[in-house]
Amino acid sequence: MKRSHVNDIIAESDAFMKSFGFTLPPFAYWSPEQLKVRVRSDSPTIFDARLGWDITDYGKGRFDQLGLVLFTLRNGNAANLTTGQGMVYAEKLMITAKDQVNPLHRHAVKTEDIINRGGGALVLQMYNSKPDGSVDEESDVVVATDARLRTLKAGDLLKLKAGESVTLLPGNWHAFWAEGADVLMGEVSTVNDDLTDNYFREPVGRFSAIEEDASPTHLLVSDYDTWLK
Repeated sequence: MKRSHVNDIIAESDAFMKSFGFTLPPFAYWSPEQLKVRVRSDSPTIFDARLGWDITDYGKGRFDQLGLVLFTLRNGNAANLTTGQGMVYAEKLMITAKDQVNPLHRHAVKTEDIINRGGGALVLQMYNSKPDGSVDEESDVVVATDARLRTLKAGDLLKLKAGESVTLLPGNWHAFWAEGADVLMGEVSTVNDDLTDNYFREPVGRFSAIEEDASPTHLLVSDYDTWLK
């Protein structure tokens, strides 16, 4: 992805979030220079927990058809999960555009609630996992939607209207997209680790390669190892 395109997506995404009454924390608007100073002084968690902007085209170069906007608001670490103390949770805001597919994947550790915060319908295609972790295309999927248990046939589509949510457990394969209009999504989960806990059915890259055709307005979490050290 070109950096100029990423800059435009961030600006458009911030406006879209605000249109639904969501204002991001101050660090969302820090310049790369400000972020570098603050991470080294009073805000190291931004780097350690990978908080902030995350724009991905899954390495395919077709963001409008295959991509996602994410902003990680808060996140603990794996050590918290082993003790049950401290920050054992994470929260994100995400935007999936109309007909922009997010590929089939599962998590081995993370449990997550996916919430339609506003816009069109959020559509999820779901499967269970086989014992070896691969996609089970036969068994029914039982999921909780706002605490209501629902049974879906393997590969069936679950449609969530604004305000509705689904709880995804480790091993629940899921792909999702917006129908009718772009969707603002919320994610509330156990500790999130995008480096090791994403398993895709088809080979994709979790983070995008960036072509530096412009200066970054704001850094992506995938920039941190390069820009903040």
